[in-house]
Amino acid sequence: MLGAIRHEPFYEIGTWGNEELGVYVGWTVRKGSFADGMPLVNETNDVILIFSGEDYPEPGLEEQLRAKGHGLAPEGPSYLVHRYEDEPSFPAGLNGRFHGIVADKARARTMLFNDRFGLQRLYYHESGNAFYFAAEAKAILAVSRDLRKISLRGLGELAACGCVMENRTLFQDIHVLPPASAWLFRAGSISRKQTYFAANEWEDQEILAPEPYYEKVRETFRERLPRYFKSPEKVGVSLTGGLDTRMIMASHPVAPGTLPCYSFGGMYRDCQDVTVARRVAEICGQTHQVIPVGREFLSRFAHYAERTVFLSDGCIGVKHSPDLYVNERAAQIAPIRMTGNYGGEVLRRVRAFKPTPPTPGLLSTEMAPHIRAATDTYHRITQGHPLSFAVFRQAPWHHYGLLALEQTQLSLRSPYLDNALIRAIFQAPASALANNDISLRLIADGSTALGKIRTDRGLTAINGHASAALVRHWLEFTFKAEYAYDYGMPHWAARIDHAFSWMSMERLFLGRHKFYHFRVWYRDALAAYVQEILLDQRTLSRPFLQRDAVEAIVRRHVKGDHNYTTEIHTLLNLELIHRIFLD
Repeated sequence: MLGAIRHEPFYEIGTWGNEELGVYVGWTVRKGSFADGMPLVNETNDVILIFSGEDYPEPGLEEQLRAKGHGLAPEGPSYLVHRYEDEPSFPAGLNGRFHGIVADKARARTMLFNDRFGLQRLYYHESGNAFYFAAEAKAILAVSRDLRKISLRGLGELAACGCVMENRTLFQDIHVLPPASAWLFRAGSISRKQTYFAANEWEDQEILAPEPYYEKVRETFRERLPRYFKSPEKVGVSLTGGLDTRMIMASHPVAPGTLPCYSFGGMYRDCQDVTVARRVAEICGQTHQVIPVGREFLSRFAHYAERTVFLSDGCIGVKHSPDLYVNERAAQIAPIRMTGNYGGEVLRRVRAFKPTPPTPGLLSTEMAPHIRAATDTYHRITQGHPLSFAVFRQAPWHHYGLLALEQTQLSLRSPYLDNALIRAIFQAPASALANNDISLRLIADGSTALGKIRTDRGLTAINGHASAALVRHWLEFTFKAEYAYDYGMPHWAARIDHAFSWMSMERLFLGRHKFYHFRVWYRDALAAYVQEILLDQRTLSRPFLQRDAVEAIVRRHVKGDHNYTTEIHTLLNLELIHRIFLD
């Protein structure tokens, strides 16, 4: 199992076991990260805790524990084992993304737990003689080869919604531990499946008026933010042209030259993320680098595509392979990456995914009921509180795959899933969610200079010139035009573009907002790879595919007179999942 998840030479590994408790644990960890140095043991050697992830505790907590007589290391997570001893509600008081296991010899029990959002995923399988759990499904598959069977329901959800929902997985009889779990075991067998938190604890708060709500969010954000920068390791910021990383920079000023910043760029021109982020870093007195995705990435696309599917357990596919490439390079700048992830979903209720059934005739008729079931499931789970959907469903199901991929290279941090901040945002009045005003105001309150810089979509907190509306309209036009020349190009437009390919119209728009361009890559630079994988007899013989449709899609897209980018994503993902995990 350890061999299946030790992905890089800079990982440390360890094992621990206790025959009386019936527990055997192994782990991998990035050397120097928060969770390096497991296991944690109390003074009497009867409580052993193994932890993965990060916790962002209240200031002064360690001093309080020392005052109680607990011995703590100068830095790191050694305090966690004493929180278990002192807090009957453990791990409810933890704040972060984590999972772990506590072996309590005095109580003759073991607790398996995770964070309240379920973002630090744990997979499990219950068999007749053992309970298997792992941070990655591939570790369980490595020792239980009979589980290498695809779940058609999971496959249907992945094809229709881009993720598997409701704590299911792509593999039969392998499940995901629900959010806020604290499962108890005795003698290696489950004694109680319990949770330590329910969403209604936050949903049932009173709704605040607009101004008190803004004041509460502002003060909470500013008070909580410094703990996300506390680390003996260097922290870097992956700046974008949007609102969420700008809010971080405006609300947490630091000394010039102490916070390296970087952005991801493309091969045609500096995209808006790069252009805007460069100005933000300059105003904040920080260095800024561009990590480009270009010919080097394309020359090694097969490696990054297949490794993306492998590292994420098939949760995301080849369209995110550039993310693996850029995070490898980001880790060379700083081992901790501060991001604005989840800011839009939390503050502005951004809905990141929805059902999009595959092109009719692409998948076999056997898959049709599973595609319909996926759509029904989605509509059912979106009926509740929209913020609960964002943080307890969308984040651990849809966003998890990218997180799993990126954190193989470095530690990711985002303040937008802080417990206190989320609790405060549950008190938002409807007017606060209707636009970007809260985010823009937070930026301007923190830094007038940052408030004057437009975003990648042309928004500003403080309008600096009369032409701001024209700039915004232009950026919106280029954003939509780039989409039309990439993923969103309809077939009739692709035929026109193909007929006038000598004019290179796409180069007028590509690269203005995005740093990857799969429509033209699949047509040109990656055409040989697409044909090699998708026209292979192994692929064409899959029972869930319609052979003629696959051949037509590949042929027409490579020719350039049709746009099947999304379909090729789906086909490559499904095939690589089968080759890597099943074949």
